[in-house]
Amino acid sequence: MELTTLNHYHYKRLQEFCSSVFVKAGVEKEQADIVAASLVQADLRGVDSHGVVRTAIYLKRVEQKMINPKAKIRIEKEDESTALIDGCNHFGAVVGDKALKLAMKKAKANGVGMVGVKNSNHFGTGAFYALRGLKEDLVTIVMSNASQTMPPTGGIKPFIGTNPLAVGIPCGECEPFLLDMATSVVARGKIIVAAQKGEAIPHGWAIDKNGKSTTNAEEALKGSVLPLGGPKGYGISMFIDIFSGVLTGAGFGKYVNNMYENWKAPQNVGHFFITIDVNKFMDIKTFKHRMDLYIRDIKTEPKAEDVEEIFIPGEMESRRSEQRKKNGINLSQNVQRELTNIGMKYGVSLKDALMLNHNTEGKGV
Repeated sequence: MELTTLNHYHYKRLQEFCSSVFVKAGVEKEQADIVAASLVQADLRGVDSHGVVRTAIYLKRVEQKMINPKAKIRIEKEDESTALIDGCNHFGAVVGDKALKLAMKKAKANGVGMVGVKNSNHFGTGAFYALRGLKEDLVTIVMSNASQTMPPTGGIKPFIGTNPLAVGIPCGECEPFLLDMATSVVARGKIIVAAQKGEAIPHGWAIDKNGKSTTNAEEALKGSVLPLGGPKGYGISMFIDIFSGVLTGAGFGKYVNNMYENWKAPQNVGHFFITIDVNKFMDIKTFKHRMDLYIRDIKTEPKAEDVEEIFIPGEMESRRSEQRKKNGINLSQNVQRELTNIGMKYGVSLKDALMLNHNTEGKGV
């Protein structure tokens, strides 16, 4: 259990802080709320590498005109079940929000919705979108490509991204199935966090620029993270890049620009959303009952020594989210310092988001 201390922040107040900062930076309120919600939800679920730690780089991209928060996102092609969206270099979370809504609308009308996206940016976690599809009882598959951070199997130089995949499947009484994964052994963001904290990383996460295994986070960032399961992760990453990049007209492979390093051109990230109406196969209530049975059977399987419970994908993150909603989100000293400085620059106080105890829910200081 996480204990409340003075560096714990109430999730709603922290989201308000981030949204206010983005508004001050020129983002429309509704869109600022979407970006802030995507960041804070990542922290709630324990994916801190994609949480409010990204606020600074998002703002810098806006300030350097590498993200256009005034862009008019447009639908370039469309039919009953498919669409292609041009994000026009808006925030990835805002573009993803529009794409998901369109995919869900098409699934409800026609059984399936498939929406590709080009000219976008980093869009946060796949779970941010999959969870919303689950609320509509839709099977939801979310993919995105990313800039070069991972070598092809047998190579030593980054060529493909740690292209993420998220899959959400609704259940009845049980927690929904929610797989949200990078195609690397670990998300590169975790190595960034380790480097910020001056911590070592485990063997097998990454190689240095010479192709040698390293536990030094700084050296890993100069080298490459490794594919999950060797050639299997490499293959999955490629197929996501093909769907999200080659098929949509977005960047792919070496043509997706790095958010942290390239200040001459937009990222041109691509995404792909698939939503499926279960009712086209069987009644949703029957399906949920079958999913509950499936999950309960798995969780009652014999457990290995020292294992107290068998979890399904997304279950631990869901529990962590409820914990952090109650006890607050713990931000590192570096992140607090960074957000405080951002707040001072834009006239927004981070202290207003502090969670003083379990009962105040961050109301006042």
